[in-house]
Amino acid sequence: MNRFALLTAGAFLATAWMQNSPALLAPTGTLRAAFLGTNPVHARVDAKTGEVSGPVRDLTQELARRLGVPFTMIPAPDAKAVVGHVQGGTADIGFLAYEEARAKEVDFAGGFAMMPLTYVVRADSPLQKPADADRAGVRVGAVKGQTPEIYVSANLKQARVRAFDTTPPDAELQRLLVAGEIDAFALNVQRGTDLVTSSRSAVRMLPGSFFEVEQAFVVRKGDAQKVETIKRFVDEVRASGFIKASLDRAKLAGVTVAPPGR
Repeated sequence: MNRFALLTAGAFLATAWMQNSPALLAPTGTLRAAFLGTNPVHARVDAKTGEVSGPVRDLTQELARRLGVPFTMIPAPDAKAVVGHVQGGTADIGFLAYEEARAKEVDFAGGFAMMPLTYVVRADSPLQKPADADRAGVRVGAVKGQTPEIYVSANLKQARVRAFDTTPPDAELQRLLVAGEIDAFALNVQRGTDLVTSSRSAVRMLPGSFFEVEQAFVVRKGDAQKVETIKRFVDEVRASGFIKASLDRAKLAGVTVAPPGR
């Protein structure tokens, strides 16, 4: 096949993709995206205006632009709610950290970022690195159902894990650590950075990471065509540098672009 024929075939496939995808990805005419409203690695939600900014908004906006449809962002309080939106049809796409149990409920469809996890401890804690947290007598806090809790509950052998139903406000989390009610709190590095900044040196974050988790698109279980379409989109925006530029604008501590093929 000559160069002209290859270009013509590529243009035809691209056109077909654009023509078929709106009905597939945005059947209501609006692309609806559910995300974790409390996770800055996904996005930040302005408390006064409700405006959403960050990587998942950028990705949703770009996908909607290519589809030629408007979009709306749906902040969710936890992963269970994101799954509920996707399964219930109130969202067309969602964003979650990959986790084996979640993959039984929704299909993961293209990773865009790698999120490191670590611990925040009180300023004078003897813990110096993430591995130090797995010791007898150490009490580790984490939010039930979030990726840090899932990981520490499965992997810590000596420490005792205390699962919180919801994320404590920063002031309460600082109090828990300073008062010694917990010795460490597991969370992503960006959330830890925000907490340390607000604490006025009352707490500190352990350097390094105990785990890196992939953040990805999710769709309703069993929709293979939607999975492949979104994977193609993610591959394109990764290769173009779009994802890196979005992460750079968000200034997310330790977060990097997810490699292809994960």
